[in-house]
Amino acid sequence: MTTRTTWPLVRVLRDRDSALCLSAVVVSGFGTSALWLASGVWVKDLTGSDGLAALCLLAMWLPTLAGPLLGALADRGRRKPLLIGLNVLLGALLLTLVSVDAPGDLGLLYAVLFVYGAAGVVHDAAESALVATAVGPSLLGDFNGLRMTATEGMKLLAPLAGAGLYAAYGGAGVVLLDAATFVLATGLYALLRAREEKPPPPIRSSRQRTAEGARHLWAHPVLRPLVLAGGATMLFAGLNGAMVYAVVDDLGHSPAYAGVLYAVQGAGSVAVGLLSGTALRRLGALRFAALGIALLALAVALRAVPSDPVALGCSAAIGAGLPAVLIAALTSVQRETPGPLLGRVTATAHTLVYAPNVVGLAAGAVLVEAVGHRLVLVALGVGLLVTAARLSQSRARAERTVSRSPSDASPA
Repeated sequence: MTTRTTWPLVRVLRDRDSALCLSAVVVSGFGTSALWLASGVWVKDLTGSDGLAALCLLAMWLPTLAGPLLGALADRGRRKPLLIGLNVLLGALLLTLVSVDAPGDLGLLYAVLFVYGAAGVVHDAAESALVATAVGPSLLGDFNGLRMTATEGMKLLAPLAGAGLYAAYGGAGVVLLDAATFVLATGLYALLRAREEKPPPPIRSSRQRTAEGARHLWAHPVLRPLVLAGGATMLFAGLNGAMVYAVVDDLGHSPAYAGVLYAVQGAGSVAVGLLSGTALRRLGALRFAALGIALLALAVALRAVPSDPVALGCSAAIGAGLPAVLIAALTSVQRETPGPLLGRVTATAHTLVYAPNVVGLAAGAVLVEAVGHRLVLVALGVGLLVTAARLSQSRARAERTVSRSPSDASPA
């Protein structure tokens, strides 16, 4: 087996612009993950309120609901200068939080976190569009897999670093760390050699341009089923996530054992991220996503079995199965969307895929009390299997559409 197949990390890092993009993702992801944990702890320390602490996460996630509209901003100009400007803006904005040291300062903290989340939506859309320009098409699957690996790795490491920094220096220390990551990411983006054409002035209204991205997603034979399957999967994943403490209790462990299960799940996600580029090339996006969802279905259903080895195996399988549809969807959006539309389409796809997760978490919190976790987990497994089956059917339809297109285009 050649290095080309075995080591996607080497393939990506050998390409200068791919390596710079991946480094920027790792750096900014580290700072964001550290702030995500520390901001809630900060508010908890200042107020003693769990509800006010939870509002930090809500403030950061709420702008995702306006993803299609915010994503349109990423198509108004060149993406590289936009990313540089956003990183400088966020780095400077975070410095205003250094003075937060009393409950009366929480309004400023929430406002900054909200702007942080909104800028993050634009940032993600612009970054995805720039990656599609800077990274060769043959490397996109490897890049997005490694991006998932890096993101999951940051979720394991950055919160620990943020907690340690907060314990030593307070919230201001974490803020300065996150601001420093934005400065470093600014330098990495500035080094990119990607050449972008300046888009023409828009001739449609903002509402029309936003709808244009949604129409592209809905009409595409590959993107529509992938995004719909991704949204359904994340809805079920949110419901599953709400069951974790009931699963831990069923195993006879303390709530802290959930950290072990999440760590094993993260390891599964890291592994599939390293292999996803090869899997996408061999299986195609729809089949790769369907197989990942099927694996997720089996793992979620088996969590109803009160056994430590089964629970750990299921956590690893969930970590491996869940990212498949996310990586497949993002890579397909980058490959199948014209450059001028890519910001809007990416942000719209992100909203349709990730917003259901919040709904799932809320619904799961109710169901786990009313029904019990075992029945819910089995039902979720069935729902995920149906999602995988429908995605497989969509793959067959898409293949028939592609096979007919040359003859349809030929003259009568």
